[in-house]
Amino acid sequence: MPSAEDRLAISEVLNRMAYYYDEGHLDDLAACFADDAVMSMQIAGGDMVGPFEGRDNIMELYRGAKSTQTDVRRHDITNIMFDASGDTLAVTSYLTLFATENAETKLLTTGVYRDQVAQVNGDWKIVRRHIDLDSA
Repeated sequence: MPSAEDRLAISEVLNRMAYYYDEGHLDDLAACFADDAVMSMQIAGGDMVGPFEGRDNIMELYRGAKSTQTDVRRHDITNIMFDASGDTLAVTSYLTLFATENAETKLLTTGVYRDQVAQVNGDWKIVRRHIDLDSA
């Protein structure tokens, strides 16, 4: 299992990723992914979206989503759990996504992030991310 220090550092990466997206710091968000990261998602048990291979392709998805957004979003990351098996470190966490528009805040969706992380040049990075969203 990862040390307490590593758990804290990995949790910090997940929280920073949420903050960076919400605040529009997309270059900082990109730096949280390994160069060869892979991401996929499934919405409400529907068809698989992706995989998006490589940081540039993943960020194209994030940049496209951000550019069409008119609301203010808050990604709340909770229940972070770690599972070390072999050379990979799996991290599972919950997402609660709120949006505020016209002074009204509502719950958009909940979901689960299923990440694999690794140290790259001394920094923890996402190498694989799968997102299961509970609703569209």
